[in-house]
Amino acid sequence: MTTHPILTALQSIFADRLLTNAAQMVAYESDALTAFRQRPAAVVLAETGDEVIETVRLCHEHGVPFVARGSGTSLSGGSLPIADGIVIALNRLNRILRLDADERIAVVEPGVINLAVSQAAAPYGLYYAPDPSSQPICTIGGNVAFNSGGAHCLKYGMTSNHVLGMKVVLPDGEVVDLGGESLDSVGPDMTGLFVGSEGLFGVALEITLRLLPIPAVYRTVLASYPSLEAAGDAVSAVVASGLLPGAIEIMDKLAIKAAEVGAKANYPQDAAALLIVELEGETEAVEAEFAQLLQLIETTGAEEVRIAQNADERARIWKGRKAAFSAVGRLAPDYIVQDGVVPRSRLGEALAEIERLSQKYGIEVANVFHAGDGNLHPLILFDGRHEGALERAEELAGEIITLCIDLGGSITGEHGVGMEKRAYMSRMFGPLEMETMEQLRRSLDPKQIANRGKMLPLGEAPALHTVGPHPLEKAGVIYRE
Repeated sequence: MTTHPILTALQSIFADRLLTNAAQMVAYESDALTAFRQRPAAVVLAETGDEVIETVRLCHEHGVPFVARGSGTSLSGGSLPIADGIVIALNRLNRILRLDADERIAVVEPGVINLAVSQAAAPYGLYYAPDPSSQPICTIGGNVAFNSGGAHCLKYGMTSNHVLGMKVVLPDGEVVDLGGESLDSVGPDMTGLFVGSEGLFGVALEITLRLLPIPAVYRTVLASYPSLEAAGDAVSAVVASGLLPGAIEIMDKLAIKAAEVGAKANYPQDAAALLIVELEGETEAVEAEFAQLLQLIETTGAEEVRIAQNADERARIWKGRKAAFSAVGRLAPDYIVQDGVVPRSRLGEALAEIERLSQKYGIEVANVFHAGDGNLHPLILFDGRHEGALERAEELAGEIITLCIDLGGSITGEHGVGMEKRAYMSRMFGPLEMETMEQLRRSLDPKQIANRGKMLPLGEAPALHTVGPHPLEKAGVIYRE
């Protein structure tokens, strides 16, 4: 590949922004799922949409696969490079092109950081609702690819609920406009089809986002429980009451410990589980709901209830929750973040089973999740320096994903399928559904060059191969160190 004509063409476009040296590309060899690594043929540091379009057209012309990448925060191997492929780095496409406060929209490039949108909108009393834990570093382009959610997705929905339109370059280099600037659209929802497609349909160049008014008031409650199951049952009770909080989150004892070490959140250290419930909106309505919420929590067996008295106390509660993923790294050298969904009515059952599986494997599992919509994020701790540790951890992760399917849930809530969960797609969907997805992908990308090998089991990248035993190898998952 070192003499491939595409590199000569890319060199003429990017000059010193074309990376081909192994040392230069090491940071691009994996995303946040570091168990999967692959070195690409080259990385291009795009600075304009036209450069992205020209790169995609060259890839299509030469039949070379490409992967678009933002900050690399994907936890499913979604932005893993392809051997002999091109990585299109989008971080430098980081401009907010237009912010219209009257229309409550922002038009942004894919490399714009999620939090930056809310910061830019704040002077107008507006914000961008989806708030994944990686909010300070993840990009809007990545959020679109994986349909990211966040702590407040229960009330406000996922990225798909906040993207109105996009300018997109398809895998063959054609540039199309999807959707528009209105909530109402005519014809098929092509924007909704693109959001969550994990890069298989091309690259979003400009994204029109819906902004919301900043809530007039927040009321945040932290309650501790003697067991995970009790906290899960409390979530079911809150939702069954008719209340619609902005967020409902649960953390278990191990996650509490990690948050205290990493963020000094001052959580109750003797609690088996913490429940965070936040109400937001107009003052009169929130205060009425808040009184109802406190009465309800009293009936759920909470051992301690804390109420944030000001913005600083609210911020501390959320700092601990959002820092939990990274803080778990202080408890173990390595960990796997899973991302399954179960019906809310079976949340307590799922948590009890995860606890049993943890004991069965002798592997600690920290649980942090968006409890309101049943989106579990078990953090499976292990030490990769020990032979077989990764394989056992992934075997446990597989059991948790299978559990979610068996309980009537999903293999992913917001992290996507990527490389990690391709083997479970056929468990989740039937043959007709899988074939329909494959046909749709091939209709837009006959050469399968856009993020080849991700999400769909049939679109495997032939240059990737296993280099050692892996528990998911037989199921078709590709693993490479």
